[in-house]
Amino acid sequence: MSLVKRISRRPAVQRALSRVASGYLDLVRRTNRFVVEPTGPDAWLDGVSPFIAGMWHGQHLMIAFMRRPHDRVATIISRNPDGNINTMALERLGVRVMRASGARGRAVRDVRAKGGAEGLRAMVRALRDGETVAFSADVPKVSRRADAGILTLARFSGRPIVPVAVVTSRHIRFNSWDRACLGLPFGRGAMVFGEPIHVPRENEPEDFEALRQRLEAEMNRVHDRAYTLVGRPDRVGPPA
Repeated sequence: MSLVKRISRRPAVQRALSRVASGYLDLVRRTNRFVVEPTGPDAWLDGVSPFIAGMWHGQHLMIAFMRRPHDRVATIISRNPDGNINTMALERLGVRVMRASGARGRAVRDVRAKGGAEGLRAMVRALRDGETVAFSADVPKVSRRADAGILTLARFSGRPIVPVAVVTSRHIRFNSWDRACLGLPFGRGAMVFGEPIHVPRENEPEDFEALRQRLEAEMNRVHDRAYTLVGRPDRVGPPA
């Protein structure tokens, strides 16, 4: 392990970095002029809550912006020490963090699959307790390809998936597998909520695949719409 990584994993350093990260994100939220679709969404959001907020992984840095003051929002981050800073930053922004492995595609075939079951159970409990759960929908290490894990969560919880995109006109695009994007202050922002997608408890494999494709298309639609609203085309499109 490199010296920089050893230093960055020290608890005091991680606490300090999380304060900087949460403070910066709060600055971005307060200094961008955000528009929201659908317009005046409070009644609509209250009616569909609690829901699964489906996001592309590169959006996870700004997903806390979707939380209204009275909302209870939770998300899941792995127990890897590298996730500690994100965990503390999100908690400072009012998002409850569960530390466990997320449910991935293999959980469709076996909900007891090692690694995914713990996270799946935690998220189902959160939804049943009235918390909205923010969950990245990508196949691991494959940007903007919807994975079956988020559909599995919807299937076992009985709650709908609502695709969400949060973008800003001024941003930094990282050269990472998830094409992560970090907003910059003093610009325009857009937050777009898509059509809810319900997953029946019982369905055939071909029906499940059709739902996966529908989810992927709707997530790409809200993502593109958000960039249109801020007057900036997304410079990185979905994979071929």
